[in-house]
Amino acid sequence: MRVVHIKNPQQRDACLARLCAEAYGQDAGLTPLATFAGTLGVLVKQEAARVLALVDDASRPVALALLVLDEVGSSMTVMLLAELDGESVTRPAERLVAELALKAPLRVDAVGPEQEARFREAGITRWLDGKAGVRIGLGPKHPATSVAELPRALSFDEASVIQSFKRDRTLFDDYKARFVRGLESFPATL
Repeated sequence: MRVVHIKNPQQRDACLARLCAEAYGQDAGLTPLATFAGTLGVLVKQEAARVLALVDDASRPVALALLVLDEVGSSMTVMLLAELDGESVTRPAERLVAELALKAPLRVDAVGPEQEARFREAGITRWLDGKAGVRIGLGPKHPATSVAELPRALSFDEASVIQSFKRDRTLFDDYKARFVRGLESFPATL
């Protein structure tokens, strides 16, 4: 097993489309497409987002993650995480987080006890209380020791992306086509 940073634009689009589809599910409306478009149109253009995969011994992707830099470039936050195959590798999403935490100053946000437990099993042992009941987990390489020291993760306004889709049908059609093409061309190996 190894972690792969997906740099090839076609593979990145395909993996991001699959990650958005897996993370949000089929009943999420425009959210997966808006996340896909905002990530590519804002975060990737600013070189602030990375799509990573955990691949098994046959180079098949078994888990995907979207990492986003913070405002000062000192850490990365797991924004999306999806498990693709739990048969060839046990608990691949947790293993991906564990690998990333060993290599990068990683932050995860848990919105409930189940998510926190999942990330604890992945080796995230330092926890802080965030706003609205969110628990913030920090990997061993993360420099922060308090919430006050945490820079904000870079992001985009999902509602603005959806509004731009409503105003510009061509933009919507372009991202929709890229999203569908990405899902159809998801690589069997990386």
